[in-house]
Amino acid sequence: MSKLKPIKLAAHGVAKDFETSLFPAIVRSLGYEPVWSNASDSALMIVGPFLKEKKVFNWVPKPLRPLIANAKNDVANDRSARNGSPKLLITGENVRHDFQNCDYAISFDLGVVNPNHYRMPYWMEMVDWSKEGVTGNLNPRYGRLLNLDRLMKPLGNDFLLRPQKAAIFASHLREPRQTLLNVVKKQIEVIEYGRSFNSNIKNHLESGIIKYDELQKVAFNLCPENGMHPGYYTEKIPEAFMAGCLPITWADENVKADFNPKSFINLASMSFNNFFELEEILHSQELLSTYVEQALLLRRPSLDHLKSFIKNILDEALS
Repeated sequence: MSKLKPIKLAAHGVAKDFETSLFPAIVRSLGYEPVWSNASDSALMIVGPFLKEKKVFNWVPKPLRPLIANAKNDVANDRSARNGSPKLLITGENVRHDFQNCDYAISFDLGVVNPNHYRMPYWMEMVDWSKEGVTGNLNPRYGRLLNLDRLMKPLGNDFLLRPQKAAIFASHLREPRQTLLNVVKKQIEVIEYGRSFNSNIKNHLESGIIKYDELQKVAFNLCPENGMHPGYYTEKIPEAFMAGCLPITWADENVKADFNPKSFINLASMSFNNFFELEEILHSQELLSTYVEQALLLRRPSLDHLKSFIKNILDEALS
């Protein structure tokens, strides 16, 4: 195996575990070893969704502050200030592909007509891509990476044989989560995991809970998305499905771009009717049996185009 060539990368506003995420793994598969550096010394600057500009210029009269702030941002976004290195936004959060002034973006957003944008939903971060030569991305909270072969097979009837309870994993109960939790609780028992229900839990990675193991104990996983935007679909639905649970989610109708809508219960489509249909579904073996033969993925995803997109950025960064 040939030795990887070093490439200096700077990352700002990214998650703490970014270095074990999919992007660095793809960079290695393309023959480069990421060397984490500062912005002024890097070949490529990566910006994440948690980047926050510090409030400055408090001494300036308020009417003049926007002018000075814009001037400051122009300097920060000037490629000459970064020694000509390109700037890439990578987000696993529900923010838009253009919320930062970057040369390139990898985001959730659907329908973006821009050759410098690539859509990669966050759930793909958690897939085992070793068959495509990409290794190194991790999913410690769940306990394993997602297996595409499993996601392309029918759910099966195992969930019908389990206790007819749901599990929810939540670090917050901001709406609509609280409402959805209450709705499901009216129908079946819900086992609650996460910081929302246990203040001793610091975060996902230090919870002491392996999500895959806990999901083996229940038939359903209440897994609503944190927000609703076309293309914003995270690891929640496929993690539930892979564990043999029937997912109960909350996502917009464009979720069919990624997942088979017949393979899970989508509460969003029931909102207009106060979730009236949910009671009938959860208490009918006949209706629940309709999910048994449904696969979550109807076509196998690939990293080929994403690899090409990233390779072009790396080529520019090193030119």
